[in-house]
Amino acid sequence: MRETRLDPGEFILPLFVRPGRGEKRAISSMPGHFQYSVDELATAADEAARLGIGAVILFGLPETKDARASGAWADDGIVQRALKALKDRRPGLLAIADLCFCEYTDHGHCGIVRGDSIDNDETVELYGKTAASLARAGADVVAPSGMMDGQVGAIRAGLDGAGFPETAILAYTAKYASAFYGPFRDAAESPPKFGDRKTHQMDPGNAREALREAELDVREGADMLMVKPALPYLDVLRAVSERFDLPVGAYSVSGEFSMIKAASRNGWLDEKEAALEALAAIKRAGARFILTYYALEAARWLGK
Repeated sequence: MRETRLDPGEFILPLFVRPGRGEKRAISSMPGHFQYSVDELATAADEAARLGIGAVILFGLPETKDARASGAWADDGIVQRALKALKDRRPGLLAIADLCFCEYTDHGHCGIVRGDSIDNDETVELYGKTAASLARAGADVVAPSGMMDGQVGAIRAGLDGAGFPETAILAYTAKYASAFYGPFRDAAESPPKFGDRKTHQMDPGNAREALREAELDVREGADMLMVKPALPYLDVLRAVSERFDLPVGAYSVSGEFSMIKAASRNGWLDEKEAALEALAAIKRAGARFILTYYALEAARWLGK
């Protein structure tokens, strides 16, 4: 009689890739997750494929950073190398590449900074260049997370112009300026050196704005839409999924994961039950796919 059922094929596993060989560095604020070197990333990808997880999404930690995020579109960049290795080893595993500059800039912001603000137009032009580089490396999907105005249209143009019309775009449609990203910024080593991201990420008090953002992304050529974070914004997820015909998903972010981990380690709740309940709530609210740090554990639990 259950109305909502979870399946590992609906999960997308976030993976962090760093320079070096034989590297598997634990992320202290996200127990069970690691920064992998390209060669070690294969182990995690193998496990994801074995458990039937639908896709992985890659985040890169480059060797060097600069003001223009040049490592993001370098054909020998860290994520580009990881994509090539991943597609060689697991060609059937859907590979998504996050597209944002915060990990690649020496100031930690999501775009090109001029004075005290981000130059939106210059940033989205470079987003298009980055998308083409990621597609050449083997990305099946690019996922722009910078929340710049016009980013989906610029990326679609960049992909089509480079000969990749079939590379899909997963739009971070409603990405809120949330307090729940803290552990991720440890994992990706990407906190801003000054200011914050409230000029381009959404105000947590706004819901109708998310529908306007989604409408723009659809017009510009997005193939999928996503709400981030998940649990604090289930109302937004429901509204977007009911309004638009495209596949709509949610990103259950690092803070959501780490809260459950911390509470369970203190004996305050049952981890398995709480994590699966949270994932079921996200799907029940309308998510067709879920980016979750619980992907591996949840897939094992569901398989038992």
